Amino acid sequence: MEINKERLITEEIVPNSMNGMFMLLLNLALMLFSAFLFIFSVGSLDGPLQVVMIIISILYFFIIGPILFAGLKVLKPNEALVLTLFGKYYGTLKGEGFYFVNPFVTAVNPASNTATTAAFSVEGSTDKKNPDLNIKLRTKKISLKTMTLNNEKQKINDLLGNPISIGIVVVWRVVNTAKAVFNVDNYTEYLSIQCDSALRNIVRLYPYDTFGDDNEKTLRGSSLEIANKLKEEIQEKVEIAGLEIIEARITHLAYAPEIAAAMLQRQQAAAIIDARQMIVEGAVGMVEMALDKLSEHNVVELDEERKAAMVSNLLVVLCGNRDAQPIVNSGSLY
Repeated sequence: MEINKERLITEEIVPNSMNGMFMLLLNLALMLFSAFLFIFSVGSLDGPLQVVMIIISILYFFIIGPILFAGLKVLKPNEALVLTLFGKYYGTLKGEGFYFVNPFVTAVNPASNTATTAAFSVEGSTDKKNPDLNIKLRTKKISLKTMTLNNEKQKINDLLGNPISIGIVVVWRVVNTAKAVFNVDNYTEYLSIQCDSALRNIVRLYPYDTFGDDNEKTLRGSSLEIANKLKEEIQEKVEIAGLEIIEARITHLAYAPEIAAAMLQRQQAAAIIDARQMIVEGAVGMVEMALDKLSEHNVVELDEERKAAMVSNLLVVLCGNRDAQPIVNSGSLY
């Protein structure tokens, strides 16, 4: 399905704003002045001017003044407000401080009231459980901090068809608030779903392990390279949402429980075969060296049958699982 790029918002707009403290003091002063004007008009003036002054003072004190208070916005570090004016994108307010904007604008954050099954946390936070996470997600302000997404573990088939259990953690942040708010329905859920999709696509390209073939890339042995490819694929998918993927790491990797015991036996068998192969290669080299040394120093002359017997005895001693029990032959070999 193709995305209609004409309807996508790509750039942030800086809204017109003023110093909030100045407007707060000015509005309070004008409201006090309107109250004084009302009292003065009621007690001193007479005629049509009195009616006009009373109406103006009442309108400002009870309507205009309170409406202007709605235009005061406070932002903390790494926070942003996406503002709309009667449904149209008005701009994004960024930077810590006290601002005054058009009092009729509305802050928009589609992720504010939506529950998500993924675990989100602020990078570097000492609170692992994040008890105030729900409060942060309900605010209309958009956090520009570095966040961590830790999705649930998934069961996926690798390249060889073996079911494995894998989990990842993704470090991300919002870099374009306009894209995050208007191009996708909910950027947090969108990120979570795209992470699951990208993880499935990457895992299906690699086997969990090759059991001895060191040249082939695997999920277990090439975790760094796979994490980089995972990061690139997620970044490509969430570019439309104005998100930046800083890092993607594999946090859990294991065979699925139904095949874990069988694959453990296979790993053990492969390890035993490799060990046996190394032992045999070493034993053959030692036997060859022993025969060469005996012939070189003329210690004993051996015919082919005696050499075969000697090779057989040495291989039994060197390759056996248990210590060899020597047998003393007091007679002739024949």
